[in-house]
Parts: sequence; structure tokens; C-alpha cells
Amino acid sequence: MPINNQQDEIHLCVGSMNPVKIAAAKHAFALMFPKHSIQCTAKNALSGVPDQPMSESETRLGAQNRVRFCSEQTTTTYIDYFVAMEGGVDVFEEGPCTFAYVAILSQTGTLLTGRSANLPLPKSVYPRLQAHEELGSVMDDMFNTDNIKQKGGAIGLLTNHVATRESIYIQALVLALAPALHPELY
Repeated sequence: MPINNQQDEIHLCVGSMNPVKIAAAKHAFALMFPKHSIQCTAKNALSGVPDQPMSESETRLGAQNRVRFCSEQTTTTYIDYFVAMEGGVDVFEEGPCTFAYVAILSQTGTLLTGRSANLPLPKSVYPRLQAHEELGSVMDDMFNTDNIKQKGGAIGLLTNHVATRESIYIQALVLALAPALHPELY
């Protein structure tokens, strides 16, 4: 799983056409591998879970399914890592929260999975999600925004943009990549 230090480029295939997810993958890998140029391609990847995952297990499975889909559907051999992100919601002791799972699959078949922190959701949001609305649409309605899921996300809106959907994905990806930097320890 380690990257060849002689190699100048790392090629990623991101399992989404969402510009936020593509940018997050590129940024996270650039932080972790600063001596490399990061090249990204995007693929519309199937998650195999509902559009709005409603549990931790569904969200995790969605990210892992997307990354495996990319790997199985890619015929080129130059991709170093397949990357996928899935946002979801669940109810915890503190109430309903949103979070994300990330999955990274190396060319050699090593799967790394990570998770972001929880963001508490307003009480009025969760019933709408239970009625099969997506969080992005609910937030667009509440904040009079358009397509927030391809921008700062619910996280951006609810934190006044101190954190964003992209920043949360970056953090989760960086943490999930730790074994790639120190494979001898894992």
C-alpha cells in the first residue's frame, strides 16, 4: 500500500461526480503526500443504499460499495487509489446527527475506512429524513439555498461555514490514510 517515493503522481478515482467530494479527495491526498502531484478522475458510482442513508451501517456500506464499484468498473491500471464518501444520519444519545463515512481502496486491494465527527441536527429535520427526503434538500428548504449538498452542505449552514462538507470529508480521509503512511505499523 505504500506509495513509491520516486513516483511524481498519485492517480485517484473518486466515486462521485459531486465537486465537493472530488475536491476533498484531492486536498486530503495532497496533504498526506505533499511531494506528489494528485490527479483525479471521477466516476458516478452506485452506493447500493438509499439516497439518504439512515444509519451508521448503511452509510459505511454506501462508501464501501461506491469504492468497490469504481474498482470493479475501472479497466485502467494506473489508478493508485479509489476513493468514496457517503453522508448519512443516525440517532444517538444526543439525538439525530449527520456524519460521513469514507472508503479508500488501494490498487493492491487494501481497504481503509474512516468516519467523520457527528453534527447534531435540528429537531425539525429528522422527521423529514424519515419521510425519505435527502438532507441537502431539507437544508435548501430551511435556509433558502440551492443545491447545498454540492457546496458547504448542512455542516456549512449549521456552523456558519466554520466547518463545511468538504472540510469534514478531508479530515476523515486524512485520518483513514494514516495506515498508508505507516504500513509497517498496521
